[in-house]
Amino acid sequence: MYIDDTIAAIATPPGIGGVGIIRVSGKDSFTIVNTLFKSAGTVPLGERPNRTIQYGTIVDPEVNQTIDEVLLLLMHGPHSYTAEDVVEIQCHGGIVPVQQILKLLVRHGVRMADAGEFTKRAFINGRIDLTQAEAIIDIIEAKTEDSLSLAVSQLDGTVSKFVSSLREQLITMIAHLEVTIDYPEEDIEDVTSREVGAQLQPILHSMDELLATANTGRLIRDGIMTVIVGRPNAGKSSLMNALLRENRAIVTDIPGTTRDSIEEFMTIEGISLKLIDTAGIRHTEDTVEALGVERAREYIDKADIVLCVIDGSTPLTSEEQDILTSVSGLNTIVLLNKADVGQVVTNADIEAVGTFTAIERISAKDGEGSAVLSKWVKELVYGGAVQQTNTTMISNVRHISLMEQAKAQIEQALSSIDAGMPVDFIATDLRSAWELLGDITGDSIRETMIDELFSRFCLGK
Repeated sequence: MYIDDTIAAIATPPGIGGVGIIRVSGKDSFTIVNTLFKSAGTVPLGERPNRTIQYGTIVDPEVNQTIDEVLLLLMHGPHSYTAEDVVEIQCHGGIVPVQQILKLLVRHGVRMADAGEFTKRAFINGRIDLTQAEAIIDIIEAKTEDSLSLAVSQLDGTVSKFVSSLREQLITMIAHLEVTIDYPEEDIEDVTSREVGAQLQPILHSMDELLATANTGRLIRDGIMTVIVGRPNAGKSSLMNALLRENRAIVTDIPGTTRDSIEEFMTIEGISLKLIDTAGIRHTEDTVEALGVERAREYIDKADIVLCVIDGSTPLTSEEQDILTSVSGLNTIVLLNKADVGQVVTNADIEAVGTFTAIERISAKDGEGSAVLSKWVKELVYGGAVQQTNTTMISNVRHISLMEQAKAQIEQALSSIDAGMPVDFIATDLRSAWELLGDITGDSIRETMIDELFSRFCLGK
């Protein structure tokens, strides 16, 4: 998968800003940029000191026209982001200067980089593994301090080291088993199998411990989808506005005002919440409102937390009973709203309809929903205590799936040992587990999968 051409891309967001950056990487980076760069010094860029900044101008040599004055950051491979020779051209921020410089580079033999190609080259050249590459995406997309901290720990290689340790242990066992296969006359199959079985138990235990962090890791990384449901005029939009502390949703006394879902992000206890206010659920002949009601029901199936808002000031209606039935058994917090005007709905009334995570009394108008939501976010993500530990945590869905598959192969190997199966079967199961773990770090992953993963990156990264 060796790549020998030179690529470039704009590394700063489009639009007007203080600085625009064009990143160039590849074996001809210094040579190509040197033909366009004019400065007081005459030493070629490739011979100038590593990790230095050079001042000058970018000039179109064909017409001898200055494009912009620039600073060049020089990084000699392998001590660069891509482990190749890299030049970062810093010009004045703006649409025209960066575009003109990029066009000039392309005219002189540079190829436009694909999405994520700089990080892909860092992976191919062995500077980072696949878990670290994916952590870079998570750092860019982090919405909270906790999600940033988790991504940085993975960039430091916490998951990589864990996986590498497991693979080293497994390959040692596989080697012992294969020796037994190659020398059957020694008659040590039973002893070897029992030894391998004993060694697999702590590996299985450590995998279980890591997978136990998956839910917390996923919620920290991706945030919590929190869906607000209820009948019209129950106070859903008032709750949304109170949580966001702004008038995001329209609130009126007219039932059916919210006809479509409204989505906003907020942070509670260091966790990002995707807060979704849905249309009031009821039977309606209005086509537009009916579509909103259907969408509300779809969101219920996807939610991590359902906030079911019930008007506690009036007896339960048949519509509210139907809604409660639909969210029973889920991670549902029933909010008996309008506590400020007195309530007639009791906890027993709610419990008679279904099973719910909690029943809380609030006044959305007075902003009481925030404390309740904060309490249950703590419970859902951290088991009641908001505290990051130094324990390795897994959060990437791809990593979780591969780890679970590898664990299943190890469990299959243990079953084969217990059943007295030949060592060939045990070795096959362990090699499958070893390869699946290698897919996590990229040691045994297919090239097509690598291309798919890096396509998620932005241009210039």
